[in-house]
Amino acid sequence: MARPPASRNGKSNGAEPVDYGPLENWIGFNLRLAQSASFASFARLSKEIGERPGRMATLRLIGQNPGISQTALSRANGRDKSTLTPLLTDFAKRGLIRRTRTRGDRRTYRLALTPAGDRLLGQLTDCAQEHERDLDRVVGLRDRARFLAILRKITAELG
Repeated sequence: MARPPASRNGKSNGAEPVDYGPLENWIGFNLRLAQSASFASFARLSKEIGERPGRMATLRLIGQNPGISQTALSRANGRDKSTLTPLLTDFAKRGLIRRTRTRGDRRTYRLALTPAGDRLLGQLTDCAQEHERDLDRVVGLRDRARFLAILRKITAELG
């Protein structure tokens, strides 16, 4: 089935129609499009702060779990350690987090937010709350719990 690509408001943006074929009804493909749209929406809200959406979750997990190891953070965040390490290095250079080596295992770091990281997290949380209100408008408050349950089930069974 051919359909024109959607704009931010879900209506055709005037671009040429694309035949999605079986992708039209594939859950995985639609999850990817939804994730991309969600990240783009959050990025518009956080543009002035200068942080990308994925960074907010990393800061939040560190803030909620002071002393978390990089390994536990990687698992909780769904990020490979090889992509997480440069992000944490950037956060540390900018004074947003503290990385402390553990005494028993010099290879393991424990992470905590600095006051600057906590302030940035506060700003990003304001953006995230606005973004969640937008998502609630789209998903609907009645369907929110069920939608989250389905997403968590996908993560648990396929992750």
